Amino acid sequence: MTETRILGLLISDRIKEAGRTQVVLSRHARIIRSRLGFHEVSEAKCSRAGIMVLHLTGSPDEWDALETELSGIGGLQVQRISFTY
Repeated sequence: MTETRILGLLISDRIKEAGRTQVVLSRHARIIRSRLGFHEVSEAKCSRAGIMVLHLTGSPDEWDALETELSGIGGLQVQRISFTY
């Protein structure tokens, strides 16, 4: 069986938590296949909150390590989507 994992992140205060989040994402960059972020309120204004979607590659152990580190950041919610086929 093959598993694909996607992580959804809700960052409640991007200004406060973006730096710590970026450090963790950079440390695990080799397992992040795609990264998509949303934070615009309008074309002229950005929200303090943000949503990020990560499509992961690599092994389940590596995915779990990334998820554990992200979950340790205050103001960040992590949700997992797993597909097995």
